[in-house]
Amino acid sequence: MSLWAALVGWLPAFVLTEVIEAPIYRLGVRASWAGALLASALTHPLVWFVFPALFEDALGYWPMVALAEVFAVGVEAAWLAHRGARRPLVWSAVANAASVAVGLALRHTVGVP
Repeated sequence: MSLWAALVGWLPAFVLTEVIEAPIYRLGVRASWAGALLASALTHPLVWFVFPALFEDALGYWPMVALAEVFAVGVEAAWLAHRGARRPLVWSAVANAASVAVGLALRHTVGVP
């Protein structure tokens, strides 16, 4: 797969993640829009590109997804904690669970992201 094809596949998933997670962070931990958007921007490229490349063959798809989501929740919670958020782990888990649920539902029903 070319880099262009990979980016074209990633971009809708990234936008969807931001549309779902940023408002949760904005309202839940009162993050600025920049802070709310950056939380997911820190992890999404790694979850999308790096985790499958490193772990999918060895672990299988669903264990790799679980590992990637644990990583995302942890890193985003650390980012929120660094910015002074209250209950960052809870809000990170809520935001990531919401975006995973919507993403998987959309993939199942319409085939994207």
